[in-house]
Amino acid sequence: MKTARDMLPEIERVIAQGPYQPTWESLTTHPDPQWYCDAKFGIFIHWGAYAVPAFGNEWYPHHMYNEGSKEYQHHLKTYGPHKQFGYKDFIPLFTGAKFDAEEWAQLFSDAGARYVMPVAEHHDGFQMYDSELSRWNAAQMGPKRDIVGELKRAVEARGMEICASSHRIEHFWFMSGGLTFDSGVTDPEFADFYGPVCVAPADTHNIEELPCDAAKFADFADDWLARTCELVDKYMPRVIWFDWWIQNLAMKPYLKKFACYYYNRAAQKGVEVAINNKYDAYPFGATVFDVERGLLSGIYPRLWQNDTSIAKNSWGYTENNDFKPASDLICDLVDIVSKNGCLLLNIGPRADGTITDEERERLLAIGAWLRDNGEGIYDTTHWRVFGEGPAQIIEGAFNDVAREPFCARDIRFTYKNGTLYAFALGRADDGVYRIETLRHMSPQFLGKILSVEVLGQGEVSGFERTDEALVIKTTGVPGGSEPLGFKITID
Repeated sequence: MKTARDMLPEIERVIAQGPYQPTWESLTTHPDPQWYCDAKFGIFIHWGAYAVPAFGNEWYPHHMYNEGSKEYQHHLKTYGPHKQFGYKDFIPLFTGAKFDAEEWAQLFSDAGARYVMPVAEHHDGFQMYDSELSRWNAAQMGPKRDIVGELKRAVEARGMEICASSHRIEHFWFMSGGLTFDSGVTDPEFADFYGPVCVAPADTHNIEELPCDAAKFADFADDWLARTCELVDKYMPRVIWFDWWIQNLAMKPYLKKFACYYYNRAAQKGVEVAINNKYDAYPFGATVFDVERGLLSGIYPRLWQNDTSIAKNSWGYTENNDFKPASDLICDLVDIVSKNGCLLLNIGPRADGTITDEERERLLAIGAWLRDNGEGIYDTTHWRVFGEGPAQIIEGAFNDVAREPFCARDIRFTYKNGTLYAFALGRADDGVYRIETLRHMSPQFLGKILSVEVLGQGEVSGFERTDEALVIKTTGVPGGSEPLGFKITID
């Protein structure tokens, strides 16, 4: 088995050879991949041993070691004392007996996704791929299969891009509650899984607070760097996504090294790649900015991404997941694309590898809508303005269920090859839609409209530009709550 120390010389060699250097000046010259700008829609997959208890959410391994939490009480009642049954003991139960990478990939393709991002390693420290740096991985334990590798082959065979997320850095303190009682977390036999078990920061958003001494952190950060570079070399994911704690100031040298290594390896292979990060972990321009469970109020100047979940309450599978309606997800997709973004939509499969009926139904509904409306989504750019309407967007993370409901007056625009697309995010009872931005002598648009068509089923029976709005009359549009798309040919 390799160690981080074994890999560091090769990492430094790749960094030194260029074309990128481990400086912000160099890394901010890295372009956004064109395929990513065009893709618009991807699938996130939170699947790991935390699906076995299926209680609370994917943070079960953290909360089960916090005395007094509902997860702690549930664990005692269901599995017994933590010393006798710790988080590691869920791994043999995580068999994934019904996991079928081909079936998953076909569903994602049917949903209209252009890229797929399995969680390669969550905060729990269990790798969902065949790693040479730890025995605690899905190829050697649990499913005893290289989950990321199997998905890569199935996804790429259907023309989608494989990506991966790493939440490894949070493992530094994730199960540290187990230090406060006899939990088994400090058992030397399992130090390679639970370790280094540093006390969690009082505020995980405090970029200056380091919960352990610098030397201990440096060893862990070297291991983090080796693991992420191993992901690159084994699977060359087209996007690597990081969670929030990489923003800690102590991580900055390692972030530079990883980005340089990744971009240099991609340049060697002639492929376009990107890094996702939240907040200000990387400077503007070096990566693709990601907003967790949130929207933006306006057009962002570079490609960005909203990562959110079909379930409101959890990223992983639980027995009590509360699922969003497909129409809400499609409205968010349109809103995001109109503002120069992509939607990364998460599912949480069961421990046996099956996808819930609720998630399957939503994905297929999105796919059906995209088959009718995809020309106004894929390969488009934002327009001069993102849209209009009364719905107020609360900008920022964790506001995905806080937005106002959209209505027929909420319009979003996209643009491609001289064609303007307008989406009404609600249905008009009388079949008449009014777009104020496209009114006669509008300062946003002084051109001529040659034709207006409905995307999908239905027809435009007439349109005219008044001093108040472009008025579109429709007929034959089936009922529903999904956005209604218009293709507007302009001169």
